Amino acid sequence: MVDSGFGNKVISLIGVGKSYRSYTRDIDRALEILTGKVRHYQYDALQPLSLQVAKGEVIGVVGKNGAGKSTLLKLLAGTLQPSSGQLEINGRVSAILELGASFHPEMTGHDNVYLTCAIQGLSRQETAAAYEAIVNFAGIGEFMQRPVKTYSSGMVMRLAFAIATHVDPDILIIDEALSVGDGVFARRSFDRIMEFRQAGKTIFFCSHSLYQVEALCDRVLWLDGGRVRAEGAPAKVITAYGDFLQQESAIVQPPLVTATAEAASTATTVATPVAAQAVPRVMAVKVRVDGTEARVHAVQSGKSRIEVEVRFLSVAALPVPSVGLVILGGDGRYVASMGTVNDGIALRAGADLTGSVMVTLPDFPLLKGCYVIEVYLLCEQGLHIYERVRQVAELNVEQRGLELGIVTLPHQWQVL
Repeated sequence: MVDSGFGNKVISLIGVGKSYRSYTRDIDRALEILTGKVRHYQYDALQPLSLQVAKGEVIGVVGKNGAGKSTLLKLLAGTLQPSSGQLEINGRVSAILELGASFHPEMTGHDNVYLTCAIQGLSRQETAAAYEAIVNFAGIGEFMQRPVKTYSSGMVMRLAFAIATHVDPDILIIDEALSVGDGVFARRSFDRIMEFRQAGKTIFFCSHSLYQVEALCDRVLWLDGGRVRAEGAPAKVITAYGDFLQQESAIVQPPLVTATAEAASTATTVATPVAAQAVPRVMAVKVRVDGTEARVHAVQSGKSRIEVEVRFLSVAALPVPSVGLVILGGDGRYVASMGTVNDGIALRAGADLTGSVMVTLPDFPLLKGCYVIEVYLLCEQGLHIYERVRQVAELNVEQRGLELGIVTLPHQWQVL
């Protein structure tokens, strides 16, 4: 059992596991009961694990598909019962798992709100008090009076998320909820979850976005094949998990831009008009090496000067965004990154809501190899990603000398 070091415990798992029986033939189930002879195969979706979670703790869950993540979250949400062990939860749980799975398709959105809230333990009076906030957050207007079967998947997701986060839970369970929805709703969902975090709610956050897991969580649980592979500080576990993913399968990069007419142009993304703009967007990215702008560059290690200029369009209703830059190696591994939030740089937007920033890398320190630059436009906290611009430039680095590795480090020799 792990002691998190936090105060009051709200979740306790002691040897909790989940197994399923599989029969080759339907009759084998009856024969097993009659003869007492085992005729099934057992699949362990989640090996017995023990975990203590404190009030206000944010737990990240990572792992490949089939690792047992969803099984664990469903056990915590109460939609599955454990096959072994003891599970205790102190407080109201709200889960954002298979969004809308509990909705009745023939019932209206209005009636499904009351049904879902009743399942969560709210009285009719409590649901009525929260109803307007749920509707406003979902933003689907007149569709609340129509059957859910007429909704798009996005509308179902909006309503399910709105309900789950407006029933005042003590424990919020989130399974990839930040990766769905349009830009506006994704930002509102992110803000809502941050409100829960700041209010001291206990959160289980499962996501394939390792960046968000590391940024949001106090502790991370890595599941692999139904077993706990690692648990602890986010930076440590995320690093180990990232290395595991790199080692297990070769990352196939999309074809890099070649020296064509397209490659000679700048990497530009045209934003929509300001009046129609809902979330910040990248307008243009320019990459210059020793003063020359292009998409494919020849770079001299330790000599070339690289400038990356990002022009963005902000939104009046939101704080000015932040910018991040990532350099990836030919195998897809992150080699280096930098961000305005991390470096304490506050961006500005003019009266036309546009802004720009440039980062300079003098005497480029990476050694020979092929590298790719990616640009991110993020929220003012550097957590929520508005836009990711892939492969804005390819850097083909050449070097003099026989240094090995990825980077040349500043150093001094002294003959003694």
